[in-house]
Amino acid sequence: MVKWYTVYMNSHENQPKHPHIKIVRHVVPDHIDTPATPKKDSFHKVSQTVSSKLGSPMAFALAVLLIVLWITSGPFFGFSDTWQLVINTTTTIVTFLMVFAIQNTQNRDAKAMQLKLNELINSSRSARTEFVDIEDLNDTELDLLQGQFKDIHDKIRDQSANKKG
Repeated sequence: MVKWYTVYMNSHENQPKHPHIKIVRHVVPDHIDTPATPKKDSFHKVSQTVSSKLGSPMAFALAVLLIVLWITSGPFFGFSDTWQLVINTTTTIVTFLMVFAIQNTQNRDAKAMQLKLNELINSSRSARTEFVDIEDLNDTELDLLQGQFKDIHDKIRDQSANKKG
């Protein structure tokens, strides 16, 4: 069983300086209980396959070929409204479905990347652990952190310039 608890960055004080910034850490047991039958995630598998296949050079070549065939069929159909409607409808449907497949894949990739970064932060003794759940901060808080990093960068640049000069 995984136990969750909250750690505030300034836990040595009675009140944290930034109560809105909290770190959620977990204790991972030696073994993780998994269900006898793993949860089926068929939508993810389909999304990943579709994203992979339709993001390939072959899919791009087929899309270009489809457009070329559509354009060359224009004189045969007299460049009619129906001729135009076929390509518009086809591309709209494909785009609509691809949005969901790509978004699912992107969400999973982003989540995996965040977990990897969290592990790196967690394993680094000098890292500020408040960055573990930084993706949950609002824009004002992110701007504040960006300003802090700019100040750190400017200080390091000034120190480097003073050493050279």
